[in-house]
Amino acid sequence: MAETYRINEIFYSIQGEGIHAGVPAVFVRFSGCNLKCPFCDTDHSSFLEMSRDEIVSEVKRHKGVIVVLTGGEPGLFIDARLVSELKDTGKKVCIETNGTCALPDNIDFVTMSPKDAFCSNAMPVLRRCDELKIVYSGDNNPADYDYIEATFRVLQPCDTGDSLKNEKLTAAAFEYCLDHPQWRLGLQMHKLLNVR
Repeated sequence: MAETYRINEIFYSIQGEGIHAGVPAVFVRFSGCNLKCPFCDTDHSSFLEMSRDEIVSEVKRHKGVIVVLTGGEPGLFIDARLVSELKDTGKKVCIETNGTCALPDNIDFVTMSPKDAFCSNAMPVLRRCDELKIVYSGDNNPADYDYIEATFRVLQPCDTGDSLKNEKLTAAAFEYCLDHPQWRLGLQMHKLLNVR
């Protein structure tokens, strides 16, 4: 069990993506990942070694109703004790994962975003989640993930950094959701609002 954790940052904002979009949240961003996605926006070279108590103390300072474990890939680092102590703050514990790591059983809400369309050796080991979020590049097929059991399915257009391409991907994702109503269109609210 880890005594310290590599933390990129802990901050308070709104959840910008998925089912909880718009909900005030405390983000615990872990540093380090087992994948190298071409669109990743996290600097994995920057981190602090923080103890469980330090993380929980920082999370308690904020009013958010949920705490989001994100990364990088938080599944590489977290353990049931950290999750339990975060839950003791009165917040619901959510995780954003690529699905390649087994997770503790006591997480309240699992958002899985498989990245095997973008990286080799990235097939998910998880077969169920609360929210399945597919980053849509136009080349990947959301139907490839029908084998994953999920309460919610979200199709999120990939942010390529090119506004014209992003516009086309958003339109294609919009049409896909209309044709496949089990999917919801997911936009990155925090980028639209220009907040963290």
